[in-house]
Amino acid sequence: MRDIRLHDTLSGELRTLEPRQPGRVGIYACGPTVYERVHVGNARPFVVFSLLKRFLEHEGHDVLFVENVTDVNDKIYAAALAAGVPSADLARQMTAAFVADTDRLGLGRPDVEPLATESVPEIVGLILALVDRGHAYEAGGDVYFRVRSHPGYGKLSNRPLDDMVQGEDDDPARPGLKESPQDFALWKAHKEGEDTAWPSPWGEGRPGWHIECSAMAEHILGLDFEIHGGGSDLVFPHHENEIAQTEAGRGAPLARLWMHNGMIRFEDEKMSKSLGNIRSLAGALDQSGRDALVMYMVSGHYRQPIAFSPEALEEARRSVGRIEELSRRLDPEGPEPQGLDTYVDRFFDALADDFNTPAARAVLFDWVGEANRRADAGERPGVGRLRDMLWTLGLEALLDRPGTAQGGPPPQVERLLVARERARADGDFAEADLRREDLRTLGWEVRDTPQGPQLLPVR
Repeated sequence: MRDIRLHDTLSGELRTLEPRQPGRVGIYACGPTVYERVHVGNARPFVVFSLLKRFLEHEGHDVLFVENVTDVNDKIYAAALAAGVPSADLARQMTAAFVADTDRLGLGRPDVEPLATESVPEIVGLILALVDRGHAYEAGGDVYFRVRSHPGYGKLSNRPLDDMVQGEDDDPARPGLKESPQDFALWKAHKEGEDTAWPSPWGEGRPGWHIECSAMAEHILGLDFEIHGGGSDLVFPHHENEIAQTEAGRGAPLARLWMHNGMIRFEDEKMSKSLGNIRSLAGALDQSGRDALVMYMVSGHYRQPIAFSPEALEEARRSVGRIEELSRRLDPEGPEPQGLDTYVDRFFDALADDFNTPAARAVLFDWVGEANRRADAGERPGVGRLRDMLWTLGLEALLDRPGTAQGGPPPQVERLLVARERARADGDFAEADLRREDLRTLGWEVRDTPQGPQLLPVR
């Protein structure tokens, strides 16, 4: 196994991945709050940590990947009230939509996808431990974490304590419940207009947002698991609070490494529902296709923001096309091309160095360029370990379409292409255009190149 180094937000350093048990890695990534269809920004952590799992598995690790769904939340109550539907029904509908939309990315599912509403016993148990240790207190049926009781609070976001006011838990109708403005809710008493509630030692209510992930991660992965991930917008308050809750309640760290992906930005702002600059994941997939969208996601380093633009997606589509065109020149049964192993080693070395997908992608296209040069010289290189690299980036389907290395277009398509070229040669361009449309109806696009017409599957 390679030494794998990842940037740890908590220490601010690159740290070597050191599993609790050799060869076994647990990953927990914070998933969506399901009150609307997910946008492209929600998809970035899904893609980053799904692909990280693939890379770690390639390196020989047994990976358990967990991504939660927050299905009880103030935002869900508000959206359900506006829609005139029960909040539980809206949450179920949007959870199903999240699964359907992310399924279209073709990266598989996380191994476990816990729901907050199914984890209430574990959540209540952790809150009880915090109360017993003096780190939490009940007030008016709510339970709050006493921030000043935990000396390490703030070490993830490195903010002064006075700057960490958590006003989202303040209820104007019930002022003065918190001992300090920095304290945050672990349990919220049932309020008028909320149509779900669970029993607890403090009365009917529901979990706060932050406590659910501490409880679910511990329940599934145990304490001190390997990697906790999510978007950089979760550093404060969500992940800061997760760290404090678990350390105060259990006397042990929740996770060894804290990984955060950058935001997807649109017109120089992060993509968010509150800003109104949303591009839905389903819409982006309809417009660009899954291969181009995944290629776009891996074009930037996971820790950096990436711009969402037509130009970026078009560049990703061109990159996908380069691989598709090469794949038709490869021999699926041929031997590993000689002398290309060094590219493959460089590819996986780049991923071992803080999961640097743009560097790995550049090496992938070095491999593509060399294979094309050999094909130009009359060789027909084998697919070799190209499939390994593409699988790790979630792009293995580029080798498995009709017309790629797995086989050419069907005879009917070939006959239509011959008819189209004959019409062009005869100067009957109207007939040629009709044959082009026939090809498109069958799922094939003609691209005219200096080397002659090429058939590409329509994505």
